[in-house]
Amino acid sequence: MEKFEFWEEGYKKFVKFAHNKDFVLESGKRFGPITVAYETYGEINKEKNNIILITHALTGDSHVARHSEDDPKPGWWDKFVGPGKMFDTNKYFIVCSNVLGGCQGTTGPSSIDPETGKPYGARFPIITIKDMVNVQKKLMEALGIDHILCVVGGSMGGMQALEWAVSYPDFMDGVINIASPLKLNAQSIAFNEVMRRAIMADPNWNGGDYYDKTGPAQGLSIARMLGMITYQSDKLMDRKFNRRMKDPVESFFESFNTEFEVESYLHYQGMKLVQRFDANTYLYLTRAMDLYDLERTYGSEEEALKRIKAKFLLIAITSDILFPLSQMRHMRDKLQKAGVDLVYREIESDYGHDSFLVEEDKYRDIIVEFLELLYNKEMIK
Repeated sequence: MEKFEFWEEGYKKFVKFAHNKDFVLESGKRFGPITVAYETYGEINKEKNNIILITHALTGDSHVARHSEDDPKPGWWDKFVGPGKMFDTNKYFIVCSNVLGGCQGTTGPSSIDPETGKPYGARFPIITIKDMVNVQKKLMEALGIDHILCVVGGSMGGMQALEWAVSYPDFMDGVINIASPLKLNAQSIAFNEVMRRAIMADPNWNGGDYYDKTGPAQGLSIARMLGMITYQSDKLMDRKFNRRMKDPVESFFESFNTEFEVESYLHYQGMKLVQRFDANTYLYLTRAMDLYDLERTYGSEEEALKRIKAKFLLIAITSDILFPLSQMRHMRDKLQKAGVDLVYREIESDYGHDSFLVEEDKYRDIIVEFLELLYNKEMIK
């Protein structure tokens, strides 16, 4: 029987398992021990049918929202999760965990390898979206949860939500996938590779072993700069920055240490991520996204999608250049062909991929209606 060890640090909770290195990764390698950092919001009702699992995107973590007015740290989905919000914590019990490979409390490259007493670094095993989901399933087991109302995720989180629906089709009543395709196309893989190479080309990356010295801040910052370009639309960037300069035009003829406003914004976003995120985690999670392919596991996407039993809400964003409408409509068609009970919506937005993080008003009615449909169905069972 699996042994689970629990503890808490403020609002953040932890569970540790696989003490005997007995967690089997998709690669076939055995790994452990594994610590999972997670946070919960609201209360489980007496019927135990109000549980929602939220999965995070690439640079997210378990802190999906503030826990109270006294909680000083904003969550990455504060506008969406909380009392009276679309994921209403007065009604639902919310669980959000940091993914395997992460750097915010869950075991990842920056964690200490018990066999060496040093951070894993690049010795951490290559992981997949399926591995992340299987670790989340262990978390659910540790919490005594054997069924949930819904699993929700955007971008990389949407991949996890899809994998949940395929791997554990009886575990949830609903799935909400926001702005995440069936798999990455060549262009998305190319973006990820350029970001990884920016990190690995930084001399301070040092083959992944930099935890006792200066890390690859410049490389990670550049990777984030490229990522930020793909998360926004050209319309939005023109509206926010146009061609405005922070320095007099004359100075541009004297030095490259001058900036357009859009350049200044990218530099700021790059260094901001460096302050809270591990470069190796960026490498591992982007590679996990590249590798995600249901066909590899199930022989075909059709066979995989036929396993889904949950009602499925798929949301696309019209201006998304990272995962454009063509990919999302392809996924819609595949889900429909597989007989999935599907609700498909397209959000008109100029915000690009980032829309699902900031434009809560455009998602509220769609998500609230979907959750209420699931919840009411559960209540009358």
